[in-house]
Amino acid sequence: MALLQANKDLISKGMKEFNILLDQQVFPNPSIPEEAMVTIVDDWVNFYINYYRTQVVGEQQEQERALQELQQELNTLSAPFLAKYRAFLKSL
Repeated sequence: MALLQANKDLISKGMKEFNILLDQQVFPNPSIPEEAMVTIVDDWVNFYINYYRTQVVGEQQEQERALQELQQELNTLSAPFLAKYRAFLKSL
């Protein structure tokens, strides 16, 4: 069963906003451990999921599927950011 268009639009919007957040990040000096950055990114993902939880539409099953897809997409977007942070730490 395909997601409702309104939920697809919300997922797209959330992905764009999350990408903007990641692009705005400046790596801290002094640096923080990789595990701390992973925790921060996980917190950002959870913040976005909780924010969009109130905006998804449809029956409960549809809403859950939309939120799961959003979470998967945000995790996918965060992977290159975390890899870049790992490279930054190795360069120190």
